[in-house]
Amino acid sequence: MSEVMKVDGGDTDTPRMSPPSIPSTPAPSAVPVRPGLRQRLAAWDVRFSPYLYISPFFVLFAVVGLFPLAYTAYVSVHDWSLLGGQGEFVGLENYREVVDNPYFVKQLVNTVSIFLLSSVPQVVIAVTLAALLDNQLRGRTWWRMSILLPFVVSPVAVAIIFGNLFGDRYGLFNEMLGVIGIDAIPWHTDRLASHVAIATMVNWRWTGYNALIFLAAMQAVPRDLYESAELDGAGRVRQFLSVTLPMIRPTMVFVIITSTIGGLQIFAEPRLFDETTARNGGSDRQFGTITMLVYDFGWQLRDLGRASATAWMLFVLICLFAALNYVAIRRLGRLGGVDR
Repeated sequence: MSEVMKVDGGDTDTPRMSPPSIPSTPAPSAVPVRPGLRQRLAAWDVRFSPYLYISPFFVLFAVVGLFPLAYTAYVSVHDWSLLGGQGEFVGLENYREVVDNPYFVKQLVNTVSIFLLSSVPQVVIAVTLAALLDNQLRGRTWWRMSILLPFVVSPVAVAIIFGNLFGDRYGLFNEMLGVIGIDAIPWHTDRLASHVAIATMVNWRWTGYNALIFLAAMQAVPRDLYESAELDGAGRVRQFLSVTLPMIRPTMVFVIITSTIGGLQIFAEPRLFDETTARNGGSDRQFGTITMLVYDFGWQLRDLGRASATAWMLFVLICLFAALNYVAIRRLGRLGGVDR
């Protein structure tokens, strides 16, 4: 097919032939390339390596945590003696005998009382200390290290020191009360006073440890939030309530749950605080705890069935308190406008 075009500078039109069209050929279909061994190993490494890295924890937890927990549940439904071994299946009989024990309710109330007197002030004081240490203090490294010193001290040494401080006759606190005209307090025989003394021991030892955890969380809070709050006219207290506390709420959940677990499992402090020969939590078990009852069933009465039943009841109690704390903190966060 010809095409007539006009050439510039001439009076004639010259024909111009168009090039012939070349038929298009279809492109060959792409053949999938099979990955080699190195590529497959790299893909498996990316997919399974994270599970391999965290597996030691779960293996260790299964061996020293999950298996004993399941085995304790198995023992709790059998007539199991420390000397005679496994007996017949008794179902929930061990649980009924534990509840019918005359000291169970009393030691359950003691456990909750000591837990509340220790965990609640402990968290409040720890948050306050962390907020103070988060400022630009002179020698702040020394202050941060010093609050951890009580945690390093042995519980036996703590019990000896506070046993003398809370001595009924010659204790330092009673001497100070006598100076101002207040009668001496029977720290070892009065139920509430003994709970306060034991809770003081726990608070002294664990408050600094929790304060460092809160301090680490506070230092991770973006400083831009504080600058914005300061521009809006918020003072230090308002910044702490409106910025710091909402931002460290996940850490507060962690600390409160761990303090709940430790507070309800308290054993060393009340046992070392006891001055009686039996060391069951006082002459009338006025400060005995559930863990001490587990010890009595298992190692003094040689009844592992009732000891395991008591341990499982304590486990359920800890789960209930932990769940209540978690729900309460989430609701407080929603009321404060934070949902994290």
